[in-house]
Amino acid sequence: MTDQQQSGPAARPSRRLFLGGALGAAGAVAVGVGGFAAGRATADDSADPTASQVPFYGAHQAGISTAAQDRLAFAAFDVTATDRLELMQMLGTWAAAASRMALGEQVGPVETHPQAPPADTGEAMGLHAANLTITVGFGPSLFDDRFGLAKHRPEALEQLPPLPGDLLRRELSFGDIGVQACADDPQVAFHAIRNFARIARGTAVMRWSQLGFGKTASTSTAQATPRNLMGFKDGTRNIKNSDTKDLDEYVWVGDETDQPWMKGGSYLVTRRIRMLIENWDTDYLADQERVFGRIKDSGAPLTGTHEFDTPDFKAVKDGKPVIDTRAHIRLAAHENNDGVRILRRGYSYTDGIDPVTGYLDAGLFFIAYQKNAHDQFVCLQHRLGQHDNLNEYIQHTSSALFACPPGLSGPGDWWGKALFEA
Repeated sequence: MTDQQQSGPAARPSRRLFLGGALGAAGAVAVGVGGFAAGRATADDSADPTASQVPFYGAHQAGISTAAQDRLAFAAFDVTATDRLELMQMLGTWAAAASRMALGEQVGPVETHPQAPPADTGEAMGLHAANLTITVGFGPSLFDDRFGLAKHRPEALEQLPPLPGDLLRRELSFGDIGVQACADDPQVAFHAIRNFARIARGTAVMRWSQLGFGKTASTSTAQATPRNLMGFKDGTRNIKNSDTKDLDEYVWVGDETDQPWMKGGSYLVTRRIRMLIENWDTDYLADQERVFGRIKDSGAPLTGTHEFDTPDFKAVKDGKPVIDTRAHIRLAAHENNDGVRILRRGYSYTDGIDPVTGYLDAGLFFIAYQKNAHDQFVCLQHRLGQHDNLNEYIQHTSSALFACPPGLSGPGDWWGKALFEA
């Protein structure tokens, strides 16, 4: 039995603490997280700590339309408990802990009884909230017969079908629960996932995790468009958090849902997309720009001058389309996909060297939110996976789908409360 599988009185918050909506001594659960690392962080003591806080409570979960932060820590968990109340207790304790971390506070006091584990792991002490957001979603596998949730699984939460280009590693895919922690400080994001894992000990274990650096899409008009590891601006035409009409139409689940507990939520798709960087770096500039359909320096479409110029997909030069028929920008454009759009907020990643090839294992940890992944992401990926010039340089190695319920109303509320009360 591994450390994460052990259970006991110290590993589980009491029913009284959970039902009271308080965290209290729940932070005294034993530490149990492995396979996770983060860069060292520093704090600016002169800064106003409240200026780096994102409201935790609201109609929608933070971390979806929130202005994209610089760093990511993502983890998928599998529930090992068989008791429904234990799972509810964990989710309630997670919510109480997250509400404190979003304020830049510790889960609980570090200086506790010297013969007991501290109530917080301590690595974020002295750091501000760094715009931390914690977003939680439920995978299709949670809705089996373990907890009586099968009848409450939304039709839209059917597992994603096999997609063109899939080379998925099961150990890096799927999961009962997904947790996305984003922050402008890597240690703050890591701290959130680490403490969720320790609180979950005896109830759930981490299935896989991914750290991300450098956002690859902007979700706010105030943010400059970032570049991916191929050196191209990514997400120029992404939905912005000021586009309330587009958010309602493409991102937030509405009255169309067959499960009322998901109204106001969104469906999260993650994909780990490895980039064959060594091959890409040997390709000449004109071909790189043909692959994307954009100018590498400015980010402008090949038919324009400035980044935000609308691509002219009908433009022809010397008898050929200026933007290649298999260019990424053409195949992903909503104009060419019956208006379908998604909200992207992915991150670059690097996981060292592939021991088999000796090449760098790096790329894009793709994150997308939408009101129905089968009607939106799957349709887009079918087209991209079959025709995109970019496929020569990428491999899809992991995949997951999660139903992210609406935001929490206030203290005492927790992710999935309406689901378990349905």
